[in-house]
Amino acid sequence: MAKEINDIILKDGIQYAEDHEWAQQTGETFKIGITDYAQDQLGDIVFVELPEVDTEFSKGDEFGTVESTKAVSELYMPMGGRIVAVNERLADEPELVNNSPYDDGWMIEIATDDTGDFDALMGKDAYLDMLKGL
Repeated sequence: MAKEINDIILKDGIQYAEDHEWAQQTGETFKIGITDYAQDQLGDIVFVELPEVDTEFSKGDEFGTVESTKAVSELYMPMGGRIVAVNERLADEPELVNNSPYDDGWMIEIATDDTGDFDALMGKDAYLDMLKGL
C-alpha cells in the first residue's frame, strides 16, 4: 500500500527533480538516486541497472533502469556530469533503494563543472507541493 504524501520522507540539503530523482552535493561531487516517493510508487525493487564509471551524461539523459515487481522504470539525470562512482551494493541488494533511498540506496555519483542544473532543481518544499498536485 502506498504511503500518504505527508508520510513521504524528504530530506534537507537534497534537491529534487520532477522525474523523482534527487541530487545531493558531497564535497566536489554529487550523489544521485530516486526519491522515497518514487521507490514507494514502484514497490519492491528487484534489480537496478546503472551506467559504467566515466560515462558522460547531460541533464535529462536516461542513465539506467530500476525494476520492481510492478514495472521497469527509466532513471533520468537530474543534472549533467560524468559518472565517478556507482553503488555496487545495489547489484546484490536492490532493496536498499526501498529501505534507504537517500543513504544506502544512492545510485550514482557524478562530477560536473556546471552546478547550474543542481541549483535549478527543487528544494523539499517545492517537491512536496508538486507531489500534492499529482
